Amino acid sequence: MKEDDKYYISFDYVVDNQDIRNKYRMLKLITDKAEGKIIILDMICFEYLILAFDKLVAWTGTGKTDKIKIREEVLSAIEDHRINLSRIDDEKILQYVAGFKRYSTERVMKSLVGEFTQNEKWPVKGALMGECWYKDCCVSVHLGNLMCGKPEIEDGNKKMRMLIQSETVRDLIEVIH
Repeated sequence: MKEDDKYYISFDYVVDNQDIRNKYRMLKLITDKAEGKIIILDMICFEYLILAFDKLVAWTGTGKTDKIKIREEVLSAIEDHRINLSRIDDEKILQYVAGFKRYSTERVMKSLVGEFTQNEKWPVKGALMGECWYKDCCVSVHLGNLMCGKPEIEDGNKKMRMLIQSETVRDLIEVIH
């Protein structure tokens, strides 16, 4: 390791989730002692980047128009790491967002991403993203449960590059870094 190497830690610092606040404080103590070698990326959660990805709906092929509308409303209502409920006028969307047991912005984001990535090849949970994000595929082994859109490219490396380089994701990363 060279002296100028830095470690970037994506940390889910959500202001309406007390457990995350406590973990953030603990991590902050560690980074303060690391003499600038660790940088915390102040973001809601990784799923926020996926939810904001402009090709999410087309690539995953969801036909859930209600969830597409919720996604649009929630993304437009994000302020200071939380969903500003006063910016949402639709009563059904407010009920969906407020209906989470132990509500937090992070839980809403993760749930919505789950709605779009239910196919076994697209999920964004656990240690790895689903295969369709990084492999040359978009094929379900369960044809009756096929939820795949048509990414304009099939190459896995290019899909990941498009995700990382998308304007919406880039804008979010600029804000958090």
